[in-house]
Amino acid sequence: MRILLADDHAMLRAGLKLMLAELFKDAEFGEAEDCRQALEAALKHPWDFVILDISMPGRGGLDVLKAIRAQRPKLPVLVLSMYAEQQFAVRAFQAGASGYLTKASAAAELLRAVNRILTGGRYVSTVLAEQLAAELGSPAGDGRPHERLSDREFEILRRIASGRTVKEIADELALSGNTISTYRARILEKMNLRTNAELTHYAISNRLVE
Repeated sequence: MRILLADDHAMLRAGLKLMLAELFKDAEFGEAEDCRQALEAALKHPWDFVILDISMPGRGGLDVLKAIRAQRPKLPVLVLSMYAEQQFAVRAFQAGASGYLTKASAAAELLRAVNRILTGGRYVSTVLAEQLAAELGSPAGDGRPHERLSDREFEILRRIASGRTVKEIADELALSGNTISTYRARILEKMNLRTNAELTHYAISNRLVE
């Protein structure tokens, strides 16, 4: 069993290794601490399983997940995030995740998720299952404003709300400043907001940023 652990916190990676080594006695582990390392490692070596944090430094975890799925479609990826299911889980599944767990989940739930995914299934927590059931019963178009955004727009929203400048975001995502400004204008229009301050207030209120 070869498992790739992609997270920017060394202590969390160490804890994951301890837990998973109990389940897979002869497991070999690889590690990555940012999006670039995660994508390079995922595509370079023959992994059986990937645990991926989608909030690492770099181009954006959802982009990494999509790239992995495009080039290694059978590789199972469990997203492990600090953000609650309501914020990211649906986007993660749409990008190709095999499961989604918050970092606050108990160790037993992590092991259940890994076993479920390795036997060919997908892992959905009880909280997310209830959320999806509620959304199925809601009228079309009744979602929150940020749910109208594309994944790229959503990522740029989060970075703006975190206080990054246009240049910083452009450098992180390998895009031009003009492209970021265009995305910003589109985000504000879609969400019916006017300023970065309003956008930041919205993101904090909806727990889209730390």
